[in-house]
Amino acid sequence: MKKKLLIYAHYYIPDTASTGQIVRELAEGLLDAFDITVICVVPSYSGKIDPQWKTQRFYREELNGVHVLRIRVPEFTKADKLSRIRNIVAYFLGARKATRMLGDFDAVFTISQPPVLGGMLGVYGKRKKKAPLVYNIQDFNPEQILAVNYGGGGLVTGLMMRLDKRSCRESDLVITVGRDLVETMRRRFEGERLPRTVMINNWIDEKTIYPLPADDPQVAAFRRRWGLEGKFVIMYSGNLGLYYDLENLLPLAKQFRGAKSADGRDAVFAWVGDGAVKARMEEIAREQQLDNCVFIPYQAKEDLIWSLNAGDVHWCVNARGIKGVSCPSKAYGIWGVGKPLLGVLEEGSEIRMLIDETCSGLTCEPGEYDRVAENIRRFLQMDADSLRAMGARGHDYLMEHLTRAVSVAAYRKEILALCGKEGR
Repeated sequence: MKKKLLIYAHYYIPDTASTGQIVRELAEGLLDAFDITVICVVPSYSGKIDPQWKTQRFYREELNGVHVLRIRVPEFTKADKLSRIRNIVAYFLGARKATRMLGDFDAVFTISQPPVLGGMLGVYGKRKKKAPLVYNIQDFNPEQILAVNYGGGGLVTGLMMRLDKRSCRESDLVITVGRDLVETMRRRFEGERLPRTVMINNWIDEKTIYPLPADDPQVAAFRRRWGLEGKFVIMYSGNLGLYYDLENLLPLAKQFRGAKSADGRDAVFAWVGDGAVKARMEEIAREQQLDNCVFIPYQAKEDLIWSLNAGDVHWCVNARGIKGVSCPSKAYGIWGVGKPLLGVLEEGSEIRMLIDETCSGLTCEPGEYDRVAENIRRFLQMDADSLRAMGARGHDYLMEHLTRAVSVAAYRKEILALCGKEGR
């Protein structure tokens, strides 16, 4: 008989948030062992909500075998901190009520989104359902907030730290997604008992994201649609948010106006996605007349394979201070399509280590803008065979170690072991 698993996820499909996609693939991958219910918000990652999701407080549906209980929340603007807070608090309070509407579960799983409150929801679910708790930390907070000076003062971040450490202590298992994140757990609890912590890498579904030739009809159509045909495309794909230093990386494009690749193609920078700093990035591009920059909306999950394959080289970046705090999942998609990575990541961070260990890209430290520009020049000077070989090394590593099946199997083993320990 299947065990019953309750999952808290701020976002879930069809929302395009990376954590929502991870939870979706994890939940569907665990259906052989668990009967799964996900508590999440109505589709609203963009901040806007369709009228069909505005008539009730709760909505129930079944998606690909997963039971989904959605909570109506207020609309928000990503650049408006207060509106985001109202949205998050509405989810937190609604998720607590939704928990009381449901029956018993054998295990509870929560993710570190929204910051701090995700862990607190897991603790609430553990107590209400008297079930073991798995806390999946994709991002450490308040450390992430402190890294980009987004939060309040010391009192606020101090309270956040105490609350999230409590969530870790009350978890039966903490799962992080990088070696550097495991070190952050150790630093948090230095001199104290360390909660049981394991690392399981994030992944890509290699059946939906894989390499395609440049002349693939859908890839070619994407390039034509956005004026990328015949160009050497340096692509950023994902959240144009606060933790990536994009406003300072974008102006580097000015140095490459008129630059060409080794095979004679004009260099162009494609910024695919949306987020809190997109409007500012577009303003910078206008002010500095960066006509070699193209801004492209978020791509639907089913179209991501075409857009990722349209890039020749892909950015994978974090701002300084994010090491040990967050792990950019976009790297897995880049490896999935077999493209080289332009890494702007701190030494010792999980993705930087993997890029360097697999020789699947060029890396430097955040803030080393001269080094970033030099690495872009090196990519432009590479011949097609060298670029393909670099991308292929990353893809080969992914196929052996970073597939959905490998990581989901690790999650399944850990959660089932907890259910067994509880005698449920």
